[in-house]
Amino acid sequence: MNPYRSMLFVPGHKPTWAEKAVAADADALILDLEDSVPVADKAAARRTVRDTLGRLREQGVRPDVWVRPNSYDSGLFGADIEAIAVPGLAGLFLPKVFSADEVKRIDAVVSHVEEREGLAPGSIGLILSYETAVSMARCEEIAAASPRVSSLLGATGPNADVGRELGFEFTPEGLETLYLRSRIVLAARAAGLHHPVTGVWQDIRDLDGCRRFAEDSRRLGYRGLVCIHPSHVAVANEVFTPKPETVDFYRRMVEAFRKAESEGSAAVDFEGQHIDIAHVKTAEGVIALAESVGV
Repeated sequence: MNPYRSMLFVPGHKPTWAEKAVAADADALILDLEDSVPVADKAAARRTVRDTLGRLREQGVRPDVWVRPNSYDSGLFGADIEAIAVPGLAGLFLPKVFSADEVKRIDAVVSHVEEREGLAPGSIGLILSYETAVSMARCEEIAAASPRVSSLLGATGPNADVGRELGFEFTPEGLETLYLRSRIVLAARAAGLHHPVTGVWQDIRDLDGCRRFAEDSRRLGYRGLVCIHPSHVAVANEVFTPKPETVDFYRRMVEAFRKAESEGSAAVDFEGQHIDIAHVKTAEGVIALAESVGV
């Protein structure tokens, strides 16, 4: 999966909102068929999302385009995937996942639809959203359930499904969810998923709060923010983009190490720090991320 600093939700039944979302400069869009779509509009929303995927692909838009279908246990998932498995779909942003077996069943359904529609095998990725107590308790096995899994969402924002399920009271400091957020990062990295995302910040006007939320998540190991409003995208892009001075520091570090290595040393004193290959691998990861977003 490409590294996403920002993923922006777009209500699937609003055909003109996708272009507005593209203009917000998010790294990825999530066309939503779940919570933002009224029940009476679900069928029409599928058709709208399918048309939107085709239109954005024809336009050659920069952001990748994902779709959040209705949950697997809703009775609506099958119709959703039948409608939106088309060229231009990066993957499914799965809500309310419960178990590894569920992910495996979804993988099988997606494989069947890919083959039928002539899409490349494995081309539809999965991002898993942990929104239930059961999924939180099983996060490691769920993360490793399918090679399609591209990323995990630690959904621990205020007043939504996770808060209701677990009964915690949200605070900006986040101590009530620190264990959960840390465990999800650990599950992601253990499964070889290097870009877990966090979310969501629900206060549209409190951009300072959004920034603190994003910065705290970055320090914990998250690499991007799922956004519900375009105003949050610029904040997320800034917070999750490596600073130019940081990138320059790491480039100097790699250069110094490679020079020492060519002279027969496996470590070097770099600007007062003892550096070996482990530090260089970290540096190269930051440099790669920076280059992927044009820093």
